[in-house]
Amino acid sequence: MKPYAAPYAAIGGGVRLALRLTPRASRKGVDGVVADAEGRSLLKLRLVAPPVEGVANEALIAFLAKTLSLRKADIIIRSGETSRVKSLHLAGDSAAILQKLDAWLG
Repeated sequence: MKPYAAPYAAIGGGVRLALRLTPRASRKGVDGVVADAEGRSLLKLRLVAPPVEGVANEALIAFLAKTLSLRKADIIIRSGETSRVKSLHLAGDSAAILQKLDAWLG
C-alpha cells in the first residue's frame, strides 16, 4: 500500500481534515487513508447512518466529536455537505487536535 500524506493540517484556529465518507455501511470506523483523483490524501470513514436529510453529516460530527474528545460545535463541514468527499474544520488548539489525530490514526 502506498503511504499517503496525512489528510489533515493545522490552519488558523484549528485543523483542516479531508475525508471520504461512506454512509449506510455495515459498520462504522476508519478504513485508512486514500488518495483522490488529484492525489490529495483523504481519511476514509464508514458510518451506518443513511445519507438522507443530513443524518450522515450529523453522525459524522458526533463520531468525530466522541473519537477526538471535541465539542460537536467545534466541528464544521466547510465543503461537501451533500458529497462523499468533505472538508472539515476542527476548531480549537491546533497542536492538541493534531496530537489526537496522530494518536487515533497511528
